[in-house]
Amino acid sequence: MIKHIAIAGNIGAGKTTLCTKLGKAFNWQIHYESIDNNPYLSDFYNDMKRWSFNLQIYFLNSRYKQILEIQKGKHTVIQDRTIYEDAHIFAPNLHDMGLMSSRDFDNYQDLFHTMCSQISAPDILIYLKSSIPKLVEHIHRRGREYEINMSLAYLKKLNERYENWISGYREGRLLIIDIDKLDFEQNPEDLGEIINMIRAQENSLFPS
Repeated sequence: MIKHIAIAGNIGAGKTTLCTKLGKAFNWQIHYESIDNNPYLSDFYNDMKRWSFNLQIYFLNSRYKQILEIQKGKHTVIQDRTIYEDAHIFAPNLHDMGLMSSRDFDNYQDLFHTMCSQISAPDILIYLKSSIPKLVEHIHRRGREYEINMSLAYLKKLNERYENWISGYREGRLLIIDIDKLDFEQNPEDLGEIINMIRAQENSLFPS
């Protein structure tokens, strides 16, 4: 039984929207990213250096608890963003930009590796690949104030890290969806194509 499907992608890629649509299509439980009730997110965008470590620890702990719940449960769950993105994308990017100290970054990485020794990778990882213009379009459309003021340089650095991470991903099954070509939010046919891709992945996990 497939228990864990996870969606990865940059800010504005459409992870939450696709989670909702796939959860409904396959009758999967959905674990959303902690955004609305996140006590650090708004402060982070106002002062990244001050709040970077706090924010990343919050996300790391939140996703770790989600994965433990998924592994103990009996239902199939689709997860909005993965624990790997925290450690391979966001924390290293903040460290390289001088927004997280080396001491905090090393502490963070050590905690991440301890957590990973106790969990399994998703059965299927769905990566939403996107150009910067498409990400910006989505960010402005949803209108979160703290995201609209985000610099393009920050978004580009994240996108580069995503591409590098995905090119070396070997933890499990990987499905890459180019959202510049498939508009699953507005076009039902594009959503249907993604659903068929996932069904093909499910069948390949369990050959007859």
